[in-house]
Amino acid sequence: MTKSDIILEKLSLMFPNAKVELSHQNHFELLIAVVLSAQTTDVSVNKVTKELFKKYPTPEALSKAELTDVEKLIQTIGLYRNKAKHIVKLSQALIEKHHGIVPATREELEALPGVGRKTTNVVLSNAFGIPALAVDTHVDRVSKRLGLAKQTDSVYDVEQKLMRKFPKSTWKDLHHQLIFFGRYHCLAKNPKCDVCPLYNLCVYKDKKKRDQ
Repeated sequence: MTKSDIILEKLSLMFPNAKVELSHQNHFELLIAVVLSAQTTDVSVNKVTKELFKKYPTPEALSKAELTDVEKLIQTIGLYRNKAKHIVKLSQALIEKHHGIVPATREELEALPGVGRKTTNVVLSNAFGIPALAVDTHVDRVSKRLGLAKQTDSVYDVEQKLMRKFPKSTWKDLHHQLIFFGRYHCLAKNPKCDVCPLYNLCVYKDKKKRDQ
């Protein structure tokens, strides 16, 4: 088995049901939630979107929202002022350019206010089933610790290397499994090295020593 095969096998055993933890009922809600999740936990986002989506359930409704009202609804998450601007302008763009429908192409998604490559990859993969591999802070950290990428690699470099090392059919699940592995196991601080099934593949210089 190759290193990639072993990683896929172990992560699938650890997190067989890994999926998006952002609460959403449709493509629009997923897109907004992912934009809001930048540098913020999914738990925090889910707390604010419950009221946000109740008051503004559609692109049309959110496109007409008062910015100060949106800010109040999401003020407990990081960068809330900028994010409020982005999601209102994003909703306006959906109405003006896409008849209120979330587009299904990379070019159209990345042209929306506040939507970058990571958000686009999440939406393409989870909303439309188009293979993509979003790299967030967890995926970036885990990929480098497992030697799948170099410490000096950019987020884009990491994404490209993962895409080359793993079959396209695995990208969606692998994305979520790497996130779960980083979020619940290979933590930024105090990673659970003592019970890690990928310990022997890990090249992290500060990994905890254990009896082999």
